[in-house]
Amino acid sequence: MNKQKFGIVLPVTLLAYFLILMDNSIIFTSSVEIGQSLHLSAIALSWVSSAYTLTFGGFLLLSGRLSDLLGRKRIFLIGLSIFGLSSLVIGLAQSSTMMIAMRALQGIGSSIIAPTTLALIMDAYKNETRQKAISYYGATAGIGSSVGLLIGGGLTSLISWRAGFLINVPFTLVLIILTAKYIAPSPTKPEKSTIGVASTPFSL
Repeated sequence: MNKQKFGIVLPVTLLAYFLILMDNSIIFTSSVEIGQSLHLSAIALSWVSSAYTLTFGGFLLLSGRLSDLLGRKRIFLIGLSIFGLSSLVIGLAQSSTMMIAMRALQGIGSSIIAPTTLALIMDAYKNETRQKAISYYGATAGIGSSVGLLIGGGLTSLISWRAGFLINVPFTLVLIILTAKYIAPSPTKPEKSTIGVASTPFSL
């Protein structure tokens, strides 16, 4: 990747997008260990995934709209903060209630990050550079899901299922610092957004 050409926006957005994709994959490889560790019933264990899915889908449109009204950078920082905090609490959770509640909160954070990353790319790049940036973004969708399964399985086997969530925390902190320092605020757009959520190649 040519950093002089793409600057900091693309690396930041791709890493943020990669984290939520990886996290979504990790849950599949560590669900058995989570259930055993927290003594979850089959119903409670199913809610570990369902709570995330419901909040992600439910807040996705709202998150995209808020980024238009309040600015991409501000909403992106809020999404990263929610995602990082919920990941930390999930990694330290000792009960099914805490686990499910934080997974729901994590879904809200992801629903903010997913559309905002694409919006930041659309704002930062034009013409051919934008096309290349979007192609990298699309490739991240496939890579994040696949690598997430490998990382999740490896961390669960070698360390603990908790490591799969705690690993998000330092990366999120780095992203927050880079975003706050290097990404310029975007103008708000009170009119109807032209960047639809359907354009985000994120699949649950």
